[in-house]
Amino acid sequence: MTLAELLVRLGSFGLDLQWRVEFDEIVDPRCVEMERQSADGGMDTLTLLSLTAPFLQLIDAEALGFAGDGVMVALTEVDSSQWDVRAVDERVLSELRRHYPGATDL
Repeated sequence: MTLAELLVRLGSFGLDLQWRVEFDEIVDPRCVEMERQSADGGMDTLTLLSLTAPFLQLIDAEALGFAGDGVMVALTEVDSSQWDVRAVDERVLSELRRHYPGATDL
């Protein structure tokens, strides 16, 4: 699963967020632009989606979605194969569980 897929699954909850992305490894030239946008106060969801689609697999990355000064959702990719998703709205997590029945609660 890619970051782009998760962003799409967030639906309207994620649409108005500002995103900052950090990663341990630059795996694609688009990562440089994500770093630049993140340093400038973040990017909107559509910009982040455009930088991660059609396919960008990140390694040990974290995308934080902000509304104002508060983190609303944190998407952390571990070892390029697993995601840890935290959200302030339980409905977001429920929706992800519905789409990904193999997901487990930690």
